[in-house]
Amino acid sequence: MKKQLITGLALCVAAIFFVILVSSISTADAAELTLTANMVKEIPAGPDAPAWQKAKAIQIPFVGKEQFAGKKADVTAKALYTADTVYFLFKWKDATQSTVKGAWEFDGQKWFHRKGNEDRISLLFEINRINNFATKGCAVTCHGPAGKPAKEFKFATASAAEKGDLWQWKAARSAPYNAVDDGWLTVAGEKTGRQNDAGGGGDVKNEVTDKSKPLYMQDPGKKPSAPGFLLMEEAVEIKDYSGFKAGDVITYQMPKKPDGSRADVKAISSYGAGGWTVMLSRKLDTGHDDDVVFNARKKYPFALALFDDSGDENSYDSEVITLEFGR
Repeated sequence: MKKQLITGLALCVAAIFFVILVSSISTADAAELTLTANMVKEIPAGPDAPAWQKAKAIQIPFVGKEQFAGKKADVTAKALYTADTVYFLFKWKDATQSTVKGAWEFDGQKWFHRKGNEDRISLLFEINRINNFATKGCAVTCHGPAGKPAKEFKFATASAAEKGDLWQWKAARSAPYNAVDDGWLTVAGEKTGRQNDAGGGGDVKNEVTDKSKPLYMQDPGKKPSAPGFLLMEEAVEIKDYSGFKAGDVITYQMPKKPDGSRADVKAISSYGAGGWTVMLSRKLDTGHDDDVVFNARKKYPFALALFDDSGDENSYDSEVITLEFGR
């Protein structure tokens, strides 16, 4: 009887150990996401191109932080590449199309900023190795004093030897140019380690000196190339405010046309059926030292952040995903 009891206990312990082992393996596997870019000969002209139908999709889980703490989201991702270009296709649910970014509105008496930010998706790759990024992702790029709120942390690498490639598709500020705001990450300066790639772009605040009203409006002699947005090169200074009526809206943060290395990443985006579809493309090797060089024989860890009518630290963050190139 005693022998049978000992044998039973041994089997029980073995069974528990097996369950724990299997569970740990399953959890690890679930966390190891790989996005495979298959090679295609035909350039995908857009998100509906036939080549995307054969591309393998993965679901990337995101966890919210700050104002989104306790919430979750997910993005469907696909990737393709040709002899010289890599393509990404992202789709995610978003109940609201957010492109306000503090736009000016006239109430008939005065101007005020409308409430609202913008939707955004960001990708971070390594240019030079970032210590622990391959396992911990963007968590290693947040630096600040212990116990302090997130707003006091800086987005940066830990040393000058580490360098990241940061792509930011912005619904209000880069999408009007079918582009991504291409930047790079290094050690923190006064506020952040985020730097702009060489070239023009970004945005300009549209306001008079005392910040009480907009300074620019759409040039009446030019048809808007991006309806609903005031682009810097299509703006003229407002000389007479008497013609505005209640309800008129003017862009506050005016997008500037990107060029040079800052314009390396192209984007085709649309909002519909309660969500965003964003296709990104970039040369495998841009020839610029502020960009990651993709080699189809290698694998690349990267991480994403999702912003829902938000900015700063208010985002949904992914774990690390591995980009690999198929044959």
